[in-house]
Amino acid sequence: MQTLRIATRESPLALWQAGHVRTRLLLAHPGLEVTLVPMTTTGDQLLAGPLSQSGGKGLFVKELEAAMLDDRADLAVHSMKDVPAHQPDGLMLCAYLQGEDPRDAFVANHHASLATLPQGARLGTASLRRQVQARRLRPDLAIEVLRGNVGTRLRKLDEHHYDAILLACAGLMRLGLAHRIREHLDAETFVPAIGQGIVGIECRRDDVCTQTLLAPLNDAASALRLAAERAFNARLGGACQSPIAGHATRTADGGLRLLGLVGTPDGATLLRDEITGPPEAAIALGEQLADRMLAAGAREILLAAGQVA
Repeated sequence: MQTLRIATRESPLALWQAGHVRTRLLLAHPGLEVTLVPMTTTGDQLLAGPLSQSGGKGLFVKELEAAMLDDRADLAVHSMKDVPAHQPDGLMLCAYLQGEDPRDAFVANHHASLATLPQGARLGTASLRRQVQARRLRPDLAIEVLRGNVGTRLRKLDEHHYDAILLACAGLMRLGLAHRIREHLDAETFVPAIGQGIVGIECRRDDVCTQTLLAPLNDAASALRLAAERAFNARLGGACQSPIAGHATRTADGGLRLLGLVGTPDGATLLRDEITGPPEAAIALGEQLADRMLAAGAREILLAAGQVA
């Protein structure tokens, strides 16, 4: 009997995602044996300050990638918003699951929306991208660093360390916590992270057998969206925790639209642009949009923020 080993972080959300992939694999391949290999990553251990000062979200995937390269695991399951633009030699992203809601969630116990937070309220988030946009919309708020898994962040909100926090809708929905969402922030005005809401699967480039087993799980719509968004981020030279946002959607006439945003963490400077074209040109569209934003000053913004990969 063939066995596949899935490397995963030990957070509840990561374990849910890995378990979901395991279920999908077993449905697609009756008789296959699939085991989880839970691991604590450097990103899970370094909780003292902003993630951008600790090495970025790539810290959440390095140990999982090392496990595959050392043949301690056959694949790893990631939240795609945590995955750097480029994979290490010998590894590849081989499948993407159908995406969940890509929007950001406003979560609070006593306030209905970001707009109705009182002046000076404490808003918790560790994401520079969220800081950029929140400060642009509400420069009066006190935005404070909030790290930890979903449960830890909700607990800190409930213990009144913050008046409100920002999380991903997808993570809350997957954990059965959709009732905690007070407002789904509109993706046009609060642009999501690259790949937010999509679960990706990484494996060894030479492991054709595992790639074949994973092929039925791949969602074409997610792959298309990621092709544009990740090409945009890679061309900008951004790291996972850079103040960059990008969101690709299909247009009514079947085209592909990519909305991009780059800004300074203080919200003072914000570049926003979009591009539309044929879906088969997804990568080129991402690169073209990045080139336009670089010409408009995006690289200077990222260099000033110390957030160029």
